[in-house]
This record gives sequence, structure tokens and C-alpha cells, in this order.
Amino acid sequence: MRPPDRGLAMRMAAMRAAGLLAAACAVAGCSRLTFVKPSTDRDSYTQVAPDYDVREDPREAGRLLARERVAAATEALRGGDPARAAKLAQQALEGDRSLADAHTVLALVAEGQGRGAEAGTHYAAAAKLAPEHGIALNNYGVWLCGAGRPSEALPLFERALADPSYPTPAGALANAGNCALRAGQAARAERDLRRALALDPAEPTALAAMARVEYAAGDYLQARAFSERRLAAGAATPEVLQLASQIEQKLGDAAASARYVRRMRDEFPLSQAPRGGESQQ
Repeated sequence: MRPPDRGLAMRMAAMRAAGLLAAACAVAGCSRLTFVKPSTDRDSYTQVAPDYDVREDPREAGRLLARERVAAATEALRGGDPARAAKLAQQALEGDRSLADAHTVLALVAEGQGRGAEAGTHYAAAAKLAPEHGIALNNYGVWLCGAGRPSEALPLFERALADPSYPTPAGALANAGNCALRAGQAARAERDLRRALALDPAEPTALAAMARVEYAAGDYLQARAFSERRLAAGAATPEVLQLASQIEQKLGDAAASARYVRRMRDEFPLSQAPRGGESQQ
């Protein structure tokens, strides 16, 4: 009997791991590919897996096992078992410290459990290990912007967009525009947001941010148009409904404003309608 092609088996395992990680990102809500938080609209949520160059050598069995553990960790995350996901991702890093994907899994677990600083550490590690991988760069940029560090985040979005393999440039542009808004760079924000919408007219983060841009500029009819497009593009958030209510107030439609307030209370009873843009995390 012909022995199995071990090299092929390793390549197939690596490909399988990459596919599972991309799927987990979608579940986690990443414009983190935004995996991708992210971005419901997580500033649009996350994908995570770079291509692997798998070569036969004496250490390859351990590396393959580490990649298989990343795939299993992602599957556990998809299945709602963050404890198992974190354990497997840690084991994967013990076998191969260069696995950016394992750090992304750990970041998502930490983020989902409210440990934001720890999540940031892992997003930073993933970006350091994969400095030209757009997905890792976008993810870390989203975290930095959400942590109030937009000036550090903006260059990461630019580097993410420079990756020719980046699958959703509209999402990275939307994240960049939303972050530029937080940094007070209105002209840059509008430029990137309009570029995002030219690529994807239904990009939720870009639509929500453009509604804020037009509202701040006093063009309430345009703000309403973007707000309505945003609500049609995906699930609402408290921030989106709050802005929609404010827009209707400015346009003198008290009944429409009240409807958005009721909807916000009905759909998000525990929310105090936080200010600012949509969370991409």
C-alpha cells in the first residue's frame, strides 16, 4: 500500500484551519474581518488566517498539531465554548509561538468576556507576528480606535489596505473613516467613508458614520437618508436609533423621533444609548 503523502495532509490541515477561523470571525461579529468585531456592524466585525508555507522538517509534526489546535479552538469558539477555545489556543502557541491566529482567538475570547486590555495585548501580538496581513492589522486598528487611541489606529488601516489579499477593503475604509471621525479629522473621515460606500453601498459602519457627518454639518435631510440606509443594511444598534431620533427632531417630525426612542427602549432595554459611533468590536 502506498504511504500517505504527509506533506499534502499538512497542507490540507492548514487550509482547514484557515477556513474555520474565517468562519469563526463571521460568528463573532467582527468589520473586524472585522473575525472583521469586529465588525454586527463590530466598526463592520473578523477573519484571521494567513496562508501557511508548510515544509517537511523534523519539527513539522509539532507545528501541524499547533495549527490543528487553532482550528479546534476556532470551532469551539463557534460552538459557544470560549473556555475550551482559549485552552486550545494557548496549547497551539506552546507548539508554535508564531501563530497569529491563536492570538486572535484569545483576543476574541477576552473581548467577549469584557477583558478589553487583555484582548488588546493579543490583537497587538497578532499584528506583530503578521505585519503585512491586512486582517490582523485591521483588527488591532479597530481595538485601538475603540480604546481611544485613534491616531495610532489610522496607520494600521492604511497598512491593511496595502495588503493585496485583503478581502473586504470597504470594511477597512469604513473603519478608517469612523476612526478619523473620532480623531476629529472630518475631511479625512468623509473621504474614506465615501470610498467605502463606492465599493459597498450597503456598508453599515460607513452609512452610520456618514449619517453622523451630515448631522454634524447641519444637513439633516442627507443625515436622514444615510440613517435610513443604515437601518435597512443590518441590525440596529442603540447609537443608530438614537441618532435617527435626533435627526427627526431636527427635521421637526416629533412622531418619528418618538418611534425611534420607543424602538430603542424596546430592543435595548438595558442600554443608555451611548454616544458616538457604532462599536466594531
